[in-house]
Amino acid sequence: MRSAGRLRSRVVRALRVLLPLAALGVLSVLFLLARNPSPEIAIPYVEADGSDLTQRSGMTAPRFAGVSSDGARVTLSAARADPSGERASAEDLALEWAAPDLTATLRAGSGTVDGDTIRLDGGARMTTSTGWTLSAPSFTADTAASRITAPADVQASAPFGTVEAGSLSLSRREDGDHVLDLNGGVRLLYRP
Repeated sequence: MRSAGRLRSRVVRALRVLLPLAALGVLSVLFLLARNPSPEIAIPYVEADGSDLTQRSGMTAPRFAGVSSDGARVTLSAARADPSGERASAEDLALEWAAPDLTATLRAGSGTVDGDTIRLDGGARMTTSTGWTLSAPSFTADTAASRITAPADVQASAPFGTVEAGSLSLSRREDGDHVLDLNGGVRLLYRP
């Protein structure tokens, strides 16, 4: 009985030394056989010449959220933004205006943000949760006044037909509902 206990003690002592040495040997072999990363497999961080990135300031894929003065949730995102002081210019601008009675999504190729005023330019388009799709050369969203306007050449597709107008204003009335006001030579093509 004593000889079996002695044998087990000897085996345990031997394994206490051999197992850590074997682990060190395996790790040493892994480090010695490791390959250097090839440039073809490495992740490309900058595909173009990086010198132009150092010359201009800006942000890639910025996203901002807030609340307008009447409680509508406003979310603004862009592919790229270049801030300069209070004003920022942006590319591929998207604005979501979510009020309890209406959600409007605006998209444009470019735009500017100046304090509470967001201007979407370059063939801007607005879709609403009520089924309207509107396009104009530019839209202006004023978060302080809770108003979205388009100063000229508004083309709209509504659930009941198409509308052309000289300008538009989307604002909130005192009772809390939003009103889309079309002005300036409004033409309606009704489709029943």
